[in-house]
Amino acid sequence: MKIKALALLFVSLVLPAYVQADDNAIRALFEGKLGSKIEQINKSPIAGLYEVVVDGQFMYVDEKANYFIAGSLVDARTMKNVTADKKVALAEKKLGQLPYDQAVKLIRGNGKNVMVTFEDPNCGYCKKLAKELKQVNDVTIYTFMIPILSEDSASKSKAIWCAADRAKTWSDWMTNGVLPVAATGRKCDAGPVLDKNLKLSQSLGIRGTPFIFFPASKQQVGGFIPAAEIEKALTKSDG
Repeated sequence: MKIKALALLFVSLVLPAYVQADDNAIRALFEGKLGSKIEQINKSPIAGLYEVVVDGQFMYVDEKANYFIAGSLVDARTMKNVTADKKVALAEKKLGQLPYDQAVKLIRGNGKNVMVTFEDPNCGYCKKLAKELKQVNDVTIYTFMIPILSEDSASKSKAIWCAADRAKTWSDWMTNGVLPVAATGRKCDAGPVLDKNLKLSQSLGIRGTPFIFFPASKQQVGGFIPAAEIEKALTKSDG
């Protein structure tokens, strides 16, 4: 019995125990002082340090919320970026639950393959992507407009969303430079939809356009890719 007691004492002294996080203190720091929305509070691989997901970003904080770190956590044994892997996993989960009613829907051919994009109507690489997509057949494209480049981007996004044919208006502007014009004679307020799209993109950690997601393969691409790579990503299954 003495040996067991000594063994337990040794383990308790050697192994650092997790201190329970002060949830109220952590929320007061991030939601009170910093004005950020907390999505998750989890234990990190480091004793006494907690992983906090705020507005789609990963932070690390001590249990009393006296200090916090904004950055990546790297496993020194394997040099693996633990934070980067967590970001991809979180984005993948959120991308699987997208509100497609907030996106411009464009169908080519039978539309059997699906891809999702986040784009600004004044983004040069987005326009380049739009021209590449004209070469892709049998695809349904859901485009979430996020006007992040300028006030003009917001004006164009609103006109496209309020157009009689959103898909055609978006395509005409992105591929042929035809200025979008909102349909007259009907009420349409695109502001709430665009605000939701911006918040959604922030929660996904999207900081630039285009951002592309392929549900079938769960592949995430930040930036432009040519038609040939799009075709491969569309037909590649997750398994």
